Amino acid sequence: MRVGVLALQGDFREHLLALEECGVSAITVRRPSELETVDALILPGGESTAIANLARSFDLFEPLKVRIKAGMPTYGSCAGMILLADRVLDAVVGQETFGGLDITVRRNAFGRQVDSFETDLEFAGITHPPVRAVFIRAPWVESVGNDVEVLAKFEHAVAVRQGALLATSFHPELTGDNRIHRFFIESIARPALEKAAVK
Repeated sequence: MRVGVLALQGDFREHLLALEECGVSAITVRRPSELETVDALILPGGESTAIANLARSFDLFEPLKVRIKAGMPTYGSCAGMILLADRVLDAVVGQETFGGLDITVRRNAFGRQVDSFETDLEFAGITHPPVRAVFIRAPWVESVGNDVEVLAKFEHAVAVRQGALLATSFHPELTGDNRIHRFFIESIARPALEKAAVK
């Protein structure tokens, strides 16, 4: 399995390192040709509007949207959660997302950069100890559709899954704990790819 990390803006290097530590082949994705070579994708934290605008500039926006809709396993952290959401509250004028997750997110819900914090979370599917979560200008999930599973909460839902899509409000790539990346690879991406191969 080859996992791409969208590398237009944000903390993509930390995700690449986490994937490598999980023993997964990982590459940066900046062009449609690179997107075509990956089986799964990570959308990193950063600035969601900047990432979307750069994806347009690099002719990646529509190919990304198509691949996600077609079932490519995708994990979005922080800004990546916003980019996977079907609905965004407090969005900037004209803000676009790739969509795919039947959720409504609120941008910067936990406050500004100075309001960043860390806490421990119980995360469904990951056993003891709790997951250390780093929230930086983080969104939260205001509402979820019927097919969306809430995996972790802190005031609101902060980790969700729908089919082959995973999203967290927080940044596991900044903690050195790779269990969420392993969860994405082993519990979401690999089974989804194996199921698609059988069809």
